Amino acid sequence: MDDEIELLRAHVRFLEERGYDVRTVPNAEDALVILGQESFDAVLLDEMLNGMDGLSALAAIKERYPSLPVIMVTKSEEETLMEEAIGSKIDDYLTKPVNPSQIILTLKRVLEGRRIERERISKKYPEEFARIGASLAAAQGWREWVEIALRLTEWELQIDAHPEVGLREILQDQRRECNAAFARFVEEQYLDWIWERTSDRPPLSPEVFGRWVVPLLREGRKVLFVVIDNLRLDQWLALEDLLFSSFRVRRDYYLSILPTATPFSRNAIFAGLFPIDIERLHPDLWLRGPDDELSRNRYEADLLNRQVKRFNLYLREPPRYVKIVEAEEARRFEREFGSLSGTSLIAVVLNFVDILVHRRSDSEVLKQIAPDEAAFRSITRSWFEHSYLLRVLREAARLGFTVVMTSDHGSIRGTRGAKVIGDRETSTNLRYKYGKNLQAHPKQAIIVRDPRSYKLPARGINANYLIAKEDYYFVYPTNYHQYLAQYRDSFQHGGVSLEEMVLPVLVMEPLG
Repeated sequence: MDDEIELLRAHVRFLEERGYDVRTVPNAEDALVILGQESFDAVLLDEMLNGMDGLSALAAIKERYPSLPVIMVTKSEEETLMEEAIGSKIDDYLTKPVNPSQIILTLKRVLEGRRIERERISKKYPEEFARIGASLAAAQGWREWVEIALRLTEWELQIDAHPEVGLREILQDQRRECNAAFARFVEEQYLDWIWERTSDRPPLSPEVFGRWVVPLLREGRKVLFVVIDNLRLDQWLALEDLLFSSFRVRRDYYLSILPTATPFSRNAIFAGLFPIDIERLHPDLWLRGPDDELSRNRYEADLLNRQVKRFNLYLREPPRYVKIVEAEEARRFEREFGSLSGTSLIAVVLNFVDILVHRRSDSEVLKQIAPDEAAFRSITRSWFEHSYLLRVLREAARLGFTVVMTSDHGSIRGTRGAKVIGDRETSTNLRYKYGKNLQAHPKQAIIVRDPRSYKLPARGINANYLIAKEDYYFVYPTNYHQYLAQYRDSFQHGGVSLEEMVLPVLVMEPLG
């Protein structure tokens, strides 16, 4: 579509020689008539036209044929023109003078980009499969395992965009193989990590605040510390681009302590201590009740204040702690956030993802909406994109806050049952249990006979913990098949897997 079409005959011949059928039109009015009569794959649109100009033609085309790709060709390099064209959903643009090769490359990108990407994935993943397998055999330290988790996750996101390539089951099988090896690695190394008997140890839950938040506070920065309960690495990677317009993001990693469950891992983050030390140093804040939101996690604000004092941090105001479970709490926090601009440290805990995970187990509707990990990633991104949290984060960037965002643990979709023997006093969790004389198969669970060796509180004589490996979930022999079916494919946490233990820590500096 160009009012100097005779000057472009060489370009037309070049395209025709490469198999394209080309129609030429000198103005937008004629083009709109032809578009209504015939089917086209793409439009090359000159910005300067007699009669209806290029931007008006673009708007008319997109209104009538929203899926038709439009490539604008212009002599102008004005930024405002490009912004207006992009805002009108242009698919690509070229700046004159344009050579035929540029046109071919642009058409391939617009018309065949998805096919090319699909073919690249089909070709590259088998090669990556072999490389991950080799890394699996050679992995000696926690950094290699973080890299394996990251590579698996990045491939999952690529395959999400191209489900038709048929590689999802192969990737799931490889992740299961990786989790089996990772469980063996953790069982061998975990005690050396927590007792600091090796220099090659990962940052663990009790070190998150001191490692990533404290240095910023000592530099005089204002910090918004956000902990999203149960947010997995793959979910973060699916949504992180939504923050690139407001923040410069640096991504680090840490490993959750065991059990990978909120009463242990999140308390460890806010206390800066392992559970056994919280019980010893703060017995008033470590009740001997059930592990739920109303017992172990009601004192996170106090634990945070005490950790701040241990680091001898001088803050202009006491830390502000906010926990958001209900919608009204979210709305109130969003309304009041601007008034907190002078606060040096704001800590926020969000339970939305964790609530979604738990409610899915009891809701057939949610099971239909989120049948697998790919769907869960999509739901998490949709929530975040429209959430008060994203609006608060953008406001935090405007107010000059540095944001540190992380999760206390992830979750895994349980697909295999592991029989467990225990009495009526045994805890009800599906991925970890504590009680008296608990028994399970050692291939399916880490059996913690001495809780204090794992820096866990002892809960009486003969008390021990079971921590599920891989994607197993605990089921009692009584009514075994009923409960096996009931909890199969539910997302659970508390055990040992890449999904539960390998977690991102994001340090986000506001742009500008």
